[in-house]
Formats: sequence, C-alpha cells, structure tokens
Amino acid sequence: MPATRLKAASALRRAAWVGLLLAVTAGHVWLAAQLPDSRLGEGAADQAPRAIDVAFVRELAPTAPPVHVAAAPPAPRTPAVPKPAPPASAASAPEPAIEPVESSPPPILAEAPVAAVAPASGAEMAPEASAPAVSAGAVAAASAPAPAAFDWPPSTRLTYDLVGNYRGPLHGTAQVDWLRDGPRYQVRLEVHLALVVTRRMLSDGVLGPNGLSPRRYDEETEVPLRETRRLTVHFEPGRILLANGKTQDPVAGVQDTASQFVQMTWLYLTQPGRLQVGQSVEFPLALPRRLGRWTYDVAEQAELALPFGSVNAFHLVPRAGARRANEMEVDFWIAPSLQYLPVKITIRQDAESYAELSLNRRPLQAGPAPASAPARIVR
Repeated sequence: MPATRLKAASALRRAAWVGLLLAVTAGHVWLAAQLPDSRLGEGAADQAPRAIDVAFVRELAPTAPPVHVAAAPPAPRTPAVPKPAPPASAASAPEPAIEPVESSPPPILAEAPVAAVAPASGAEMAPEASAPAVSAGAVAAASAPAPAAFDWPPSTRLTYDLVGNYRGPLHGTAQVDWLRDGPRYQVRLEVHLALVVTRRMLSDGVLGPNGLSPRRYDEETEVPLRETRRLTVHFEPGRILLANGKTQDPVAGVQDTASQFVQMTWLYLTQPGRLQVGQSVEFPLALPRRLGRWTYDVAEQAELALPFGSVNAFHLVPRAGARRANEMEVDFWIAPSLQYLPVKITIRQDAESYAELSLNRRPLQAGPAPASAPARIVR
C-alpha cells in the first residue's frame, strides 16, 4: 500500500541520516586523535591552573607598528677623575671637560632601528653663524620619535572561524587568550569542531628578559562517548618532565605548543627587523613526548582580507624535516599592525586534511585605550 511504502521510505531516510551523523562523528573523533601530539601520553594529569581573571573592554584597531627596544637598566657612569694641576706655563689655558663614559647598549638595542644625527661631510660654518649647520635629513632624524621601552601587550583575546577538510568539510571556532598578571602569564587556546570535539591547550609561566618561560603546559581533548584525555608537561628548574614520563635537561628559550605563538610576538616586537621575507627564527620546542628544535622561515608577505578589513601580514612556515610522521604541521601569519599577533593559523596533516583558523573580528584587550586612539567599548 502507498502509506506502507511511504513509511518505509521515511524510515530509510532516518537511518541514512543517523548513519551519516555517526560517520561524521567518527571522522571528528579520528581528527581529534590526529591533532598535534594528542596520541602521546595516557592517564589523567593533576588539575590545570585556573585562568587569570581579566576583563576585555576594548577593540584593538590596526595601527602602525611601534618601534620597541627591550627595557635595560640605566647604564653605569664612570665618576670623573680629578685632573692633575697644569704647569704654570699653561695655567691660563682652558681645561678640557671630562665626559662620563657609558657602557655599550645590549645587542637587542643595537638591532633596533635608532635614528642618529651625524654632521654632513665637508660642511663649513659661516663666520657669522652662531650654531653649526645641520643637514635637513639630520634635522628630520633628530625629530623622529625615539624607540619606546618595551612592555608586554595587555591581556588580549583573539577569536577565529575554523574551516577545513577531513573526508568532507569541517567547521568550527577557536579562541586564543593571552593573559597577564604582573610577571605571570597564560596562553589559553581552545578549539571547537562542529560541537563534537573540543581541544584546550594552556601554557602557564613567567615573563623574563628572553620572552616567555613556560612552567607548565596542559592539553585536554573532549570527545563524546570517550574519557577526556589530559596531557601535562612540567618545566622544572633541573628538568623537563614530559607527558609520557620521560625527562629532558632544561634548555634555554624552550617553548611549548601554545606559548610559541606569543613568543613570536615578543621576538618581533623587540626585533622588528627580523620579520622580513627570507629571515628565519629557531627555538627549542617541548611537545608532550619529545623535545626538538624547530625553525620557522618567513616565506612571504601579503595583504589578508579579514572580516574587519585587510591587514598586511607575514607568513611563517616550519622548515621541512622538523616534524615527525605522527605530528601535525602548523604555519601562521603575523600582522605587525595588530601588535604582531597571529591573524591566521593553519594545522595540516596532509594536502587533503587540514584546519584553517582566520581571525573573525578585531582582537579584544584589557586596560584603558591609548590617548591617541579612543577606546571602543565591547558590548
């Protein structure tokens, strides 16, 4: 009968939808298992640190990148040494002034673009002039703003739209929080895939003269019908304890999966000349089961079209050979006009399996807006 056939067709359609849903869920579960090092280590870790309490009150609008130099203690001054009394024949001659001697600037200061005033070669002073002649270029250089002492950006939140592919289209969202409380910092990264998979990564540590110094890295993966998987890496004074129980000797400048992005921000805020196509940066990276050195090359510069406008950005790509077969490849774009923050991140397994995160709005920040740029209050 027609009614019977209609009911049978409806039941078949429902079964097909249920089968499709199960297939998609299984695909997302597999993808979660393939995200960077999620398969490493087993068991539950102790409780991760609580989030630093921050109120985000304004949007960060693109501006010309500031010229920063690392804060340095005042240079010591050498006390003036008394000059012996001149001979009687030279008593009437004026005594030369003794200038204090200052120590040389640290290398990071020397790398920053600092304008200097130099006399024009071959210039002569007119007899009636009361001051030395200075070239127009030197006057312009002298009036240029001096580099500001470096200070860490205020707490910042970045939100991303996620698209990608794994046996079909992927959709989701992601959020990165950069949180500060005095010398303590946290970098919190959270990824949601189609309301099915949630991955959280947390780096907790302190700020120092060489950027971020992680003290602990936590990673959680939540998948329906499975126990939450937790991994922890401890950065102790005498060792690095990996999530699989292995230990490594401490290494200067070591970063973790989450802190590496903000470490790049610190690097280019203090040494902007290094963010040029053809340049590279290298640092040790502690993944949950191994410690290795990673090199990122500045591959290209381009204008990226984002929902709030286009921004100029630089593409950083990991050098071939850094990752192993069971690890994802991560590359990202850094925007100087947005405090050198990452505006686009790509996580890739192969040519067909990837996830791309693109900033979907201007970053949110804590604290008062600069006097030159009125705050845009976030509702």
